[in-house]
Amino acid sequence: MLKNNVSALGVVFPNSYDATAPELTNVRLMASIPFAGRYRLVDFMLSNMAESGVTNISLLVNKNYLSLMEHLGSGREWDLVRKNGGLHLFPPNVEKTSTVYTGRVSAIAGILEFLRLQKEKYVIMADSNFAANIDFKAIIQAHIASGADVTTVYNEQEIPKGYKEIPNDKAFYYTYKIEDGRVKEIYVNVKEEGVHNLGMNVFVVERELLIDLINTAFMRGLRYWERDVLLSQLENLNVQAYKFEGYVARITGLSSYFEENIKLLDDANLDALFSGNTIRTKIRDDNPTRYIKGAKAVNTMAADGCMIEGTVENSVLFRGVKVGKGAVVKNCVLMQDTVIEAGANVEYLVTDRDVTVTEGKEIKGSDTYPVYIVKGYTV
Repeated sequence: MLKNNVSALGVVFPNSYDATAPELTNVRLMASIPFAGRYRLVDFMLSNMAESGVTNISLLVNKNYLSLMEHLGSGREWDLVRKNGGLHLFPPNVEKTSTVYTGRVSAIAGILEFLRLQKEKYVIMADSNFAANIDFKAIIQAHIASGADVTTVYNEQEIPKGYKEIPNDKAFYYTYKIEDGRVKEIYVNVKEEGVHNLGMNVFVVERELLIDLINTAFMRGLRYWERDVLLSQLENLNVQAYKFEGYVARITGLSSYFEENIKLLDDANLDALFSGNTIRTKIRDDNPTRYIKGAKAVNTMAADGCMIEGTVENSVLFRGVKVGKGAVVKNCVLMQDTVIEAGANVEYLVTDRDVTVTEGKEIKGSDTYPVYIVKGYTV
């Protein structure tokens, strides 16, 4: 049975897959991309771990992490202010031997001394480029029961379009051939159509084994955990596969970001994502959403602090969004404190934070190519 601060610690890689969504990660890293009206992507992984009793969590940031620091603070919202364990944020060069990393091997090599000092038996490694509700207790119990050296989590789905379009030198994704629960082959960046066993980049491994594997790999100049470590040792390591059957919202580019937000307007998808662990986020004290006389809102997710005077349909509004009188907003994802002034007409639009669309403007994209407006811009 998993117990708090005893069995497992978490290691999260917030910069993984930044290259897949350059528009959104220009001013932030992948983990701090806003999602589902109130949250950041990192909220899902932190909440999953904390709710599963994992309260010693480290985030190995690489670059562009100011927004993440501002969002996380001390970790209080996730109950990670602890005398022992808690939330740790490791920037590059935190130890004498660490540098800006290019893969999980070099990232973990930079905190080996920290890992040696910890008491937990297991390590959960995870990315934060997706939103899902994961029971890590069940995964660790399956890891123990199978006698695995490493357990990797996957789901069955087609390869996202955004993954197929990224250059091979920018990011890797992995699919598995599985026999009787064991991973027999690992494929890198496959392009074939159809449903695959697509890795979620979530792993469970004993802490001491992880230290040994990373130390050896780093000394040999290797960089990537799946490609350079696991793939080459499938005969020697018992790598078990754990199938995740819950809802997964992967962010693989601007189009998928738009699509995954809009999908949550379907109550079935919303319930699937938020059933299970309570997903926590940074508190912002604000008024409930206000609908001024004459306003119309249809199939809309509106977070706290919004003020709607115009018409909003099939859209996701983050905190503090304002839609002026006579304005029309359809099929849009509007991030925090966006202002759509009176008489504006926008459709298939994604705005970053603090964007203003001025009075009377008309902006229209399409469902396959939404228009994106960068942070702080006035149109």
